[in-house]
This record gives sequence, structure tokens and C-alpha cells, in this order.
Amino acid sequence: MERWHAPFGVVAPHDGPCYGRDMSPLVSDTPMSRSIWFLRGVRAAFSLPGLILVSSFVGFAALAKDAGVTMVQAAFMTGTVWALPSMVVLVGAIVSGVALPAALFAVTLSAIRLMPMVMALVPEMRAEKTRQWVLYLLAHFVAVTSWVLAMERFKHIPRDMRTTFYAGLGGTLVASNIIVVTAVYAVADALPSTISAALLMLTPMYFLTSLWGSARERVGHVAMVLGLVLGPFFHVLLPQFDLLAAGVVGGAAAYGWHLWRRRAGAV
Repeated sequence: MERWHAPFGVVAPHDGPCYGRDMSPLVSDTPMSRSIWFLRGVRAAFSLPGLILVSSFVGFAALAKDAGVTMVQAAFMTGTVWALPSMVVLVGAIVSGVALPAALFAVTLSAIRLMPMVMALVPEMRAEKTRQWVLYLLAHFVAVTSWVLAMERFKHIPRDMRTTFYAGLGGTLVASNIIVVTAVYAVADALPSTISAALLMLTPMYFLTSLWGSARERVGHVAMVLGLVLGPFFHVLLPQFDLLAAGVVGGAAAYGWHLWRRRAGAV
């Protein structure tokens, strides 16, 4: 089939769809097209991972009420902090009565784990005409659930529409969980504490299984196994820095194993 090269690196057959430099299909950039992809992002939020995330926020709402956090504060934390582990850390700091700088440092340290996700997701969303402020805004929605859903679906979404899709996905997850936290907070007294704790544990279990399934190389599996093994050890040895220590040591050991295996295979 004969092809011609259009401006900006677009390649198109005379009687077929157009493709960009990365060979992703191009679609017309119209308000109607963006509305369709935004609604598809909204629909993607109502999935099994989204349901598991909602159940975890049910547990968080009960936890926040037990800690003396008001309904407005809990809803505000959901919309601004967003990442559930960081919110649990903040509530724990409030209960412990630690100083504000210490609580700020703890939440920031907990949120550092999201940086690699942002660095992996943003290049997948960026198109030639994407504005920087759009990427900065959408980076706020990055958490494990939205990251896993987006990375699974981006391969089937035109690059020019990925920011629109992720805005629908991330915005819906945040807005729906704000509503859930507000509603559950009002009836939290009727929810048994054991059920709240069990619901809160669903998210890390989903995170682990999703990351295991989405790992592209064996080194990812090795890193997760090392983290699970080293976690209890560092919890006894360094209780204040157990997750950080297990992640750094386990990740470094897994990466070293990966380099050794690659060099051994090259010999």
C-alpha cells in the first residue's frame, strides 16, 4: 500500500488511518473526541481495582473518625493527599501528637515512592502539543490504582487522547472516594473495627498482585520477594524506617542480581 509522509512525522496510507511517529493511531482533536475519551476514562474507574480502592477508603474513613479527624478534614485529605498510605501516615502522626514538621516529613517520605510511577507515566501521556501544566495537574492523580489502570490501557489509546482519558480516570477516582469517605464517616459508628481494618488491607494486597502481574522482567519479582522477606526484619531492627530500608536494600540487591545475570549471559 502506498504511503505519503505528512508534516510533523505523520504517516498515512491513502485509504487507511493515520499514524504518528510512535505508530499510535491519530484521531481528530475535537471537543467531541475528547469528551468520548474522557468518559471512557470515567468508565475505567468503575472496575475491580476501583472497587477495591473504594473499599480501602471505607476503612480509612472509619480510621479517621476513630482518630478524631473531622469529616471535612477527612474529605480534604482524600482530595489533596490522595495516596492512601500517606493519608494513613498523616492520621497516625495526628494520633501520636507529633509536631507539624515531623508529620510533613513523614508524609513526604511516604509519597516519594510515587515518583518512579510519575516518571514512567508522564512520558506515556505526553504528546507533541501537551502543555506542561496539564502534566503537572494530572500527576496529582498518580497512585498505584490509577497508574496500573492507565499503563494497562494506554497501549490501546491514541497518544493525543491519553491525557484526556487519564483526567477522566483520575478525577473520577478522587471524586468518588471523597464521596465515599464523607458518606462512611457519617455511619462509621455502625461499622465494626475488624471489618474496617480488613477493608483497609485490601489495597496493599491488590497492589502486590497487580505489580507482580505487570512486572516486565524477572528482576521485578525478585525485588518484591526480597521486600516481603526483609520487611519484618527491618521492622524489628529499624521500626521507624522499615519500609524505606527494605525497599532500598531489596531493590539494590535485585538490581545487582539483574546486572550479574545479564553479564553472565553475555559471556
